[in-house]
Parts: sequence; C-alpha cells; structure tokens
Amino acid sequence: MQAVTIASTRRDDPRLAASLSIRLVSDIFVALLSQITDQVGQILAVHHQSLSLDRAYNRLIAGQFPTSVFGELRSPPAAIANTLRFLMPLIRMPSEEQITSALSRVQDPELMHPLHDLGMLREVKVDRGLATVAVALTTDHYPFPDELTTAIEAELRPLPGIKQVQVDYSVMDDSDRDYVVRQLGHEPGEGKIRESIFATGKSNARVLAIASGKGGVGKSTITTNLAVALAQTGAKVGVLDADVWGFSIPRMVGVDRPPNVIGSMVVPPVAYGVRTVSMGFFVDEDKPVIWRGPMLHKAMEQFLVDVYWGDIEYLLIDMPPGTGDIALSMSQFLPTGEVIVVTTPQLAAQRVAQRAGAMATKVGQSVLGVIENMSWFELPNGERSHIFGEGGGQRLAEKLEVPLLGQIPLEENLRIGSDDGHPSVIGDPNSQSAQKFYEIAALIAATGRKKIRRPQLKITAV
Repeated sequence: MQAVTIASTRRDDPRLAASLSIRLVSDIFVALLSQITDQVGQILAVHHQSLSLDRAYNRLIAGQFPTSVFGELRSPPAAIANTLRFLMPLIRMPSEEQITSALSRVQDPELMHPLHDLGMLREVKVDRGLATVAVALTTDHYPFPDELTTAIEAELRPLPGIKQVQVDYSVMDDSDRDYVVRQLGHEPGEGKIRESIFATGKSNARVLAIASGKGGVGKSTITTNLAVALAQTGAKVGVLDADVWGFSIPRMVGVDRPPNVIGSMVVPPVAYGVRTVSMGFFVDEDKPVIWRGPMLHKAMEQFLVDVYWGDIEYLLIDMPPGTGDIALSMSQFLPTGEVIVVTTPQLAAQRVAQRAGAMATKVGQSVLGVIENMSWFELPNGERSHIFGEGGGQRLAEKLEVPLLGQIPLEENLRIGSDDGHPSVIGDPNSQSAQKFYEIAALIAATGRKKIRRPQLKITAV
C-alpha cells in the first residue's frame, strides 16, 4: 500500500500532526494492470504485429483503436471485461489537489472556520470509490455532527470516482482544544487576565444596549426581534442577555441547548442567525439568581471575555431595568456602546425611562434613539385603541434630544411568538409589528456609529 500526503492538519505541533492522505491501492492496481496488459495486449498484438504490447495497451486506454480491431472477436473474454470494470474507478480517482480543494471549503458549522485551520481534519482515504474522512470533534457533546457530515459529503461526492463518503469521528484532547482556542484569538487557560474584544478594538461590532428605566415595557421582546431582523438582512448578530434576574432571551429565540465549552472558551448557541448568551443557560429557569454586585460584575465580564462571539457586526445587550450595578459595569466594559431606550406611551413609564438615557450620558455613552412599545392596539374595524396613552415615546426622544426610532403596536402574535420561541419577524413577517422591527433595523444600519466626545488629557508646563 502507498500513501500520498496532502497536508498536515497541525502546522505548529508535529506530535499531533496527522497526515491527510489518499491511499492508492497500488498492489491491486499493479496486479490488474499486469492482467490487462497480458490479456488485452496479446489480442491486440495479433491484429497489429507492428505494435509492442506496451504501445498496444496505451493506445487501447487512449481509445485510439477502431472498433474493427475487435471485429473478429464476438466478445472480449469475461475476465477482461470484469477487470476493466474494476479498474475504471481507480483510473478515475480524484487528484490530491481536487480533494484538498474540496475539503478546504468545509467549515465547522459551530465555529464557522475551515476544518483544516482548526485541526479537526485528520485523515482522508480513498479506496475504490469510498472516501473515508477522519474528523476530530472539539468536544464529546459537539452539537452538529449530522450537519458536518452533510457538508463533507456535499463537497466530496461530485469528485470523479467518489461513490460513497464515510465520516469517522473522534474527540480532541485538551492540547487540541487549546490549539482551537488560540486559532480563534482567545487565550486558553483559567485565571489569566483577558480583555474583551469589544474594549480592545479587536472587534468592529456595533454594541447596542437595549435599556429601560423599569421592567415590563417589552425590552426583551424588542431585543429579540430587532436582533433577528438585523440577522435577516445578512448581518452577523449576537445577543447578550444581561438581565441576570429576569432572563428570558433563551425562550424567546427558541434556544433549547446550552453553550458548548471548548477548554476555557464558551461557544454560544445560534438561533435564527443570532449567537446568544444568557444566565438562563447556566441556571434552571425557575431558580432565582441571588447575587451581589461583585458577582454580577464578574458574570458580565465572563460573558464578554470568555465567550466566542466571532466576527459579529452587532452585539445587542438586553439590559436589566434601572441604573444599577450591571448597567454601571457594562458601561465600563463597553465604553463605545450605544443605548436604545425603550418605553411605553404612558407618562409614568416615559419619566422612568428618561433616567436610563440620563445615565448613559453621565457615563459617556451615546443614546442612539428611543423605541416606543405597545403604542396602540388595532381593533377589528381598523381603528387604533391607545390603551397605554399616546406620545410618551416622542416626549422622551425630545427630552433626550434623540430620534424616535419607531413605534411597535400591541399584537397578540408578538406575544405568542415570544412564548413559543418563534420571533414575530420570522413567524409573522407581514404583521405590523414585524414590519416596524424591519424598519428600525434598516434605520440603525443606515445610521453610522455615533462619535463620543471624551475629555482629552491636557499637559500643562509649570
């Protein structure tokens, strides 16, 4: 047996490098070649005495003999026919370059990076039409084995000579996982000082904090639908559920599995194109979170530092109501974040929400605008009933000197979608509320990131 090495899956660690190879079944090939040469060559040499056996065989393979050569033979010997049928898949075997190119297009469905770059691709064997691919998964609870198998099959099956694809899985060890973490720009290991990619400038994501002065105004519903609406436009979006006490994002986006932990890196689950992290993934839904300020601060830090957010373009943060510890911590972690203040039309809600906007200004963040939720309820006859009053959103926007980004009507389908994990913008895209979310998403995308004027350091000579 002979092997042709295509590439190593790990350039930095020869001990763990696994050869990616095509196994050419050379002993069988040589035996068949000899049989073909002897049997077919003898027949052809009888009719073409001037040709050597080798030249006769080469011309046969090249298709240069007319059919009249076999005219005196009613049918070639069965052994020759069977041998030819057996040999053809070997002759049509894909090249190293074809296999390398095909597999280079396969990305890990979870991390969205090529398998080879992550050290997941270990070996490829091609034997008489069967391609066997060895892949090392990041963890023993890897969430997408079926999707990965489908992606590999889709790339290899069109290649010449490939009739069947088999994917064999193993699980990485700790050193392999550390390699993956480094490849993704994180520093492996517990207890090391790490900084958020949003604070260091390694991420160009636009951070949007969805805030309110009080609870019950629909802030989580707006965060969920706005995030999905942005994702539907093709943007890469993440959501951080910072409402530690009243987390509800996992249910609203329909995520039914916890994050995958690779070494010291947390990989958030994806739903509707949105990466999501929430305290709801780590505690039971019916259990209270009773934490003081330092624990809350550390939890928010880990969500920003230890989580793999990838190359997202927007990070939406579902803030807890009010202006407490988490709001202060997030302003420190994300100084360039922009705040969207949510209110309902009623005067009481508008005045409380004003405090959230005032805090953003106080800590040096910019207020992007105001969203008014539950603005009206449309009656069967088409008339609007303003159950919670009118004008609160516009008055708040004027107070904060920012635009009113939009008004969301009160609709039953919006509530049902939130409870069932099917956001309105997906489940009922033609509804008034869904259309309003898409309009707000387009407005945000068209509005550039606000520049924040910060006091400059002044040095005075004495």
